[in-house]
Amino acid sequence: MKIKVDRFVIAIIIVILIAYLYPNLGSKQSAVPFDLIGTIGISLIFFFYGLKLSPDKIKSGLKNWKLHLVVQLTTFLIFPLIIIAFKPLILTEESQTLWLSFLFLAALPSTVSSSVVMVSIAKGNIPAAIFNASISGLMGIIITPLWIGLFLQHTTGDFNIESIYISLIIQILIPVIIGMLLQKYWGKFAIKYKNQLTLFDKTIILLIIYKSFAESFDEDIFSSVSISDLLLLFTMVVALFYVVYFITGFISKKLHFNTEDRITAQFCGTKKSLVHGTVFAEILFPSTMSIGFILLPLMVFHAVQIFIVSIIATRLAKREQLNKESTPL
Repeated sequence: MKIKVDRFVIAIIIVILIAYLYPNLGSKQSAVPFDLIGTIGISLIFFFYGLKLSPDKIKSGLKNWKLHLVVQLTTFLIFPLIIIAFKPLILTEESQTLWLSFLFLAALPSTVSSSVVMVSIAKGNIPAAIFNASISGLMGIIITPLWIGLFLQHTTGDFNIESIYISLIIQILIPVIIGMLLQKYWGKFAIKYKNQLTLFDKTIILLIIYKSFAESFDEDIFSSVSISDLLLLFTMVVALFYVVYFITGFISKKLHFNTEDRITAQFCGTKKSLVHGTVFAEILFPSTMSIGFILLPLMVFHAVQIFIVSIIATRLAKREQLNKESTPL
């Protein structure tokens, strides 16, 4: 079985390597206005996101409410509760930061592009995947800060939920709403140039990742992180993925979902958005915390979810093809 290597994952690794070799360019003392570029880029990303959201498709997607409920509860409730269950084991300040980075990962919304692509490959319910991933992104603007605020305000004094929501509304929600209002006029433009817009999205995300890791390397944040720590982090991320994947599958069976809906529930319910993660991290966490360290589990999870789900999707697609070929005419 041939598995394609995701080029965006490779690009992330290259960007982190560049940040390691040339941290000064992205440090806080840099003359390059990464913050301004990121702020404008983020608003444009979510403006284009709004252009792609069709109100009619969202309305028609509400019919399969059981499937949507499973996906959203998995994304915003089951995921965080799994991480919160390990909170009593956190004893040191360093492990507290790592735990917060995992909670941040768990509280993020699902991602649109990879969810829909993987569901499509596996022959799942594509309209439901589009609906859930789209709604998840909007819900995350409200829910993700609430989860983080429950615990971050106990560890840092400058967590202000009101200012965070103002930033999220200005940078994300308003551009999305404007995009949705203009969807009937410019929606065809967004569909026609979706590949170019995706490239723009990824470029902005890579710039934010570079800046975050350059600052972390410049301040020597990762000096205490060993290879064994990275291997442990990787193991934890893989375990988290499979736990949620099997929980979602179990719930889907209990609710008697058909194969297409079960695929959609498991694929969308286990996804986490790197786009929202990089954007939210800049807004939610104070400047005293290393954004690069906060993003580390998310980026590992991003690579893991693409790799594992692509294997599962390919196998499901082959099984579907074999079933069709074995069905008598």
